[in-house]
Amino acid sequence: MKEVDRVKPKYQIIIDDIKSHILSGTYKAGEQIPSEAALQHMYKVSRQTVRKAILALSQEGFLRSEKGSGTYVSNQYRLRSNGKTTNKTIGVITTYISDYIFPSIIRGIESRLNEDSYSLLLASTNNDVTQEKKALETMLSNGVDGLIVEPTRSNVYNPNIAYYLMFQEQETPLVMINAFYEELEVPFFCLDDVQSSYLATNELIAKGHTRIGIIAKMDDLQGKYRMKGFIKALGEAKLPFDPGHVLSFDTTTKPDLSTNLEKFLSDHLHELTALVCYNDEVGLEVVHVCRRLGISIPGELSIVGQDNSYIAKNANIQLTTLTHPQEQMGRDAADWIIRRLQGKKDLPASTYYEPVLIEGETIRAIEAE
Repeated sequence: MKEVDRVKPKYQIIIDDIKSHILSGTYKAGEQIPSEAALQHMYKVSRQTVRKAILALSQEGFLRSEKGSGTYVSNQYRLRSNGKTTNKTIGVITTYISDYIFPSIIRGIESRLNEDSYSLLLASTNNDVTQEKKALETMLSNGVDGLIVEPTRSNVYNPNIAYYLMFQEQETPLVMINAFYEELEVPFFCLDDVQSSYLATNELIAKGHTRIGIIAKMDDLQGKYRMKGFIKALGEAKLPFDPGHVLSFDTTTKPDLSTNLEKFLSDHLHELTALVCYNDEVGLEVVHVCRRLGISIPGELSIVGQDNSYIAKNANIQLTTLTHPQEQMGRDAADWIIRRLQGKKDLPASTYYEPVLIEGETIRAIEAE
């Protein structure tokens, strides 16, 4: 071990070594790096130390992790020669990287950027505005040529608006995905979330359900619009909206969702026959809680998720859900940035993707009440 390495934290040694392998081409973009167990053995450290190093490298944009698959080198780092960037770099800020639908979105972005030899600098916020601030500062300091952002807690005031205005003042192409900040005039690519929840609710109504509740995430714009679609469908069917049949949560209370679901179902199951869920992740959490409580799905409770995520596809119950463009959204956002950098002016200011219902086994038809 070098003398300098003895004063470095162990995780920093791993970070520096892996970076060196990536920049030298030993670990190439798209290739899988050694497993956590292998890295433990190589560096004689704990798994926690290895994971800390991998997380730091992922936040810097050198690595990306795919759940159940492994950790890969991503085309996210800036290649430099004599102090100059050899190709254009697009910054991407998402709320999460390796969870839920985000790997598919990032894969779409990366595949489109690769076609035109653009680099990608990736950061995640964990839906926390402090981490979003750090990510934006990283993008500014690296002088990215374009920026794709999934907003953080998009349904509440964001203290980082000034950073976005700086990108606009610098005329750096900027586009948002999944949501947008209503305070800003920024092009965006979004699922039609109102329509998604509207279709979910209408499917339940068409199957004879009249006592329908909703599990809603309210600090993200998607949750606000999905609530709107739910209310719209109830209104058209002349069904009452009961605030007592709404279980809301946000990023900070999400860890308590399972406990809160238990209480909500225990208190209100006798009043409900169906639930519209904020997304598939929430839908499957409802399934797990119902199993603990001995509630039959769809016998006693019908549910519908949203987003057609990989967790729904791989679950041991076929969840009724709605489509989300995922990889296509990523490709389209990257294509928008590339075309703007190429001088194209007549680009769409907004793009909405229409959801489609995917029938599963979590809704049962009931007789009209």
